[in-house]
Amino acid sequence: MSFSGKYEVESQENYDAFMKQIGIPDEHIKKGRDFKYTTEVIQKGNEFTWSQIYPGHTTTNKFVVGQESEMATMGGKKFKTTVKLEGGKIVVDFPNYHHTSEIANGKLVETSVCGGITFKRISKKIA
Repeated sequence: MSFSGKYEVESQENYDAFMKQIGIPDEHIKKGRDFKYTTEVIQKGNEFTWSQIYPGHTTTNKFVVGQESEMATMGGKKFKTTVKLEGGKIVVDFPNYHHTSEIANGKLVETSVCGGITFKRISKKIA
């Protein structure tokens, strides 16, 4: 299944609690709470360029499934990890949370778990 496309946030569950749990400052949580940012994914086989586009700022992670890659967290911290593909889901262990991404019913569904808090973001495909 291809993840390629441009997606806009449609809904989020447990945003505030999760962001606090992973240490995002309150002013950043407030700014990002209702912003409909976009995610752009370019997939060529097992190679991905995954960008989250905010006003005035874009975070881009490039990775190859099964190979160690340097990535950045939501807070901009760099780390190394090996991205996996399991059952059609992209699986990433960030330094303090576990993240999966999948395409379900034509939408990008991202789920992050930290300390018993599950954050879910659903984005609709716009391009």
